[in-house]
Amino acid sequence: MILCANPSAQFSSYQSEIESAVISVMRGERYILGEEVEALEQEFASYIGASYAIGVANGTDAIELALRALDIKNGDEVITVSHTAVATVAAIEASGATPILVDVEQQFYTLEPLQLEEVYSSKTKAVIAVHLYGQSVNIEAIKYFCDKHSIFLIEDTSQAHGALYKDKRLGSIGDIGCFSCYPTKNLGAIGDAGLITTNNTDLASKIRMQREYGWKNRISEYTGRNSRLDEIQAAILRIKLKYLDSDNSKRTNLAKYYKEQLSELPIFLPEVRGDSNSVFHLFVVQSEKRDDLLNYFKKSGIQAGLHYSLPVHLQPAYKDRVKTAENMSKTESLVQKIISLPIYPELSLNDADKVVKVFKEFSSRNL
Repeated sequence: MILCANPSAQFSSYQSEIESAVISVMRGERYILGEEVEALEQEFASYIGASYAIGVANGTDAIELALRALDIKNGDEVITVSHTAVATVAAIEASGATPILVDVEQQFYTLEPLQLEEVYSSKTKAVIAVHLYGQSVNIEAIKYFCDKHSIFLIEDTSQAHGALYKDKRLGSIGDIGCFSCYPTKNLGAIGDAGLITTNNTDLASKIRMQREYGWKNRISEYTGRNSRLDEIQAAILRIKLKYLDSDNSKRTNLAKYYKEQLSELPIFLPEVRGDSNSVFHLFVVQSEKRDDLLNYFKKSGIQAGLHYSLPVHLQPAYKDRVKTAENMSKTESLVQKIISLPIYPELSLNDADKVVKVFKEFSSRNL
């Protein structure tokens, strides 16, 4: 079976270093928010090009804590896309705010800036720009909108660790950057973990307190919660961070191979935005015969994925409850066609070639 993502293969790549780091933590005296977390925070901030990084329990918490640090609460509205992981919207609701969902740009799958004015209101306090599948949103247009209306820009960078817009790492451009380090991510833990970045000293201090009950000297100065990062996950992430750029290069090379080999098929291949790069967290194509293709891959021992099969605004928990832009047609159309091909640093060229051959075989039989 060729998996769509394979975090255990990455563990094998760095097994001796990871096992040594884990044993070192276990033999130590601090298991949560200790020296490993502090070191990871410093190293990740330096890597992203942000002044501060704060380790938290997961990516959903990262967004919720970011919103709370910005004093976003009941009665406020936060704009984001419907074509995203449910976590983005769940975090908005956890803060008490109302999600306002917009459509995507056709070729990049990311937030459509042209709809921002349509859904803006006096209640709008922030935009969460989701850098989907490994590359940047139209960050300049979204930042211009946020600056114009004096609202906050939060980057959901959970699928784009290490990606650049011009000369800046994603997660260093907005007021706050939020990262999931779920095992399948480009920078993935062996368990749950998350990171928050910011250049604002006051926000960094507030988030650091809010992740642990709002404590300062164990006295709650803010209403907070328990979202502490443990030492084992931090130690693992420190090792993987050293190899993130080389692992992203392997993803990029696989994506290049897919594009070259599949360019003649009647499908829509991923496009990369100008002035940016993609770290190809996912390699997503569109096929008019997606469901048949998905089944064909499965029968051939290939696990393809759907990211995502149903927009958030059409899911049972959110349908008829969240607010959306008037026209959501691009999102509603593309989810019927998208399919994610296997891609991860340890995917061999032989396995990538099998994916290509099966894809071509399917296409030749379904002309």
